[in-house]
Amino acid sequence: MLYQILNSFLKQTDPEVAHEYAIKFLKQNLIPFDLLKFKTDNSLKIKVFGINFDNPIGLAAGFDKNAEVYNSIFKLGFAFSEVGTITPKPQKGNPKPRVFRLNKDEAIINSLGFPNDGMNKVSERIFNNPKKSILGINIGPNKENAAKEDDYLLCIKKLYQQADYITVNISSPNTPNLRDLHDKKKILSLINLLQNFQKNSVEKRAIIFKLSPNLKNSEIDTLSEIFLEKKIDGLILTNTTVTGKETLLDENKNKNGGLSGYPLSSISNHVIKHFYKNLKGIVPIIGAGGVTDGISAYEKIKCGASLLQLYTAMVFKGPYVASTINKELSNLLKKDGLKNVSDAIGVNIN
Repeated sequence: MLYQILNSFLKQTDPEVAHEYAIKFLKQNLIPFDLLKFKTDNSLKIKVFGINFDNPIGLAAGFDKNAEVYNSIFKLGFAFSEVGTITPKPQKGNPKPRVFRLNKDEAIINSLGFPNDGMNKVSERIFNNPKKSILGINIGPNKENAAKEDDYLLCIKKLYQQADYITVNISSPNTPNLRDLHDKKKILSLINLLQNFQKNSVEKRAIIFKLSPNLKNSEIDTLSEIFLEKKIDGLILTNTTVTGKETLLDENKNKNGGLSGYPLSSISNHVIKHFYKNLKGIVPIIGAGGVTDGISAYEKIKCGASLLQLYTAMVFKGPYVASTINKELSNLLKKDGLKNVSDAIGVNIN
């Protein structure tokens, strides 16, 4: 009953204000969310990046921007949580309003622009609050350095040892020129820089790249060749989209920013399938974009994703969405006679 009242209140509140309240409630542990957490069975356990995950469902970057509530997130049934995007220096992001609910489409448009406390404060916060499960840290450049490699290196040097994996965000549509890093020469240079740091580190952490959904097939082919040649650790497919808004129903559909949620599903699935086919399963993929229930999660896995992330679904379906998806996914695997979720990866690829 308490959750229903709280959820109704949050849905009538400005999206960013509602987000701030959600963070506060989680920080204070005001609701015992873990009481309804689905107990993962062995069919959902999977090893990716050399890490054992209790289930394939993670919380995408964007919710816990400043690494304040990741240990509370684990109580909701998420096997892993990704914080950020974190930049070297603190920044406020783009002008408000910059987050819009599209209730008729179960989607969100945001133009946040990486608002965060900066790498030093976030690093201190993580140090003082040891992680209780798998923590990813998503890094990006400050706005004035949007097309420069220096900021990624600064962040990875500062945060590398505190993460189980690092996500290199080169795909937010809300930071000028950031998506230029999908260019062949630029991404090769960035990969070389970060892999050189990784090679000289005592402990290895996976470094994965988060890509745009708005890639042509020829661009996917070019990037695939680079990723195989450089033997990168993994990909997140995909970030938010800036196309396809014309078919939406909500009056907020023309707001500026990247679109996330249910309408992104088919776009991201196409990118996942194309990359998986090219990469031959060698480079693990975290599928993101339109994961709303067990069926959509299962579809992404069959397209080639080893793990999944969501955020928008939690806005529309509440904090128990990960546990619900895990339960539904477990049942779908049993229905198809599969012993483990890894058996379903890429089965839709001919």
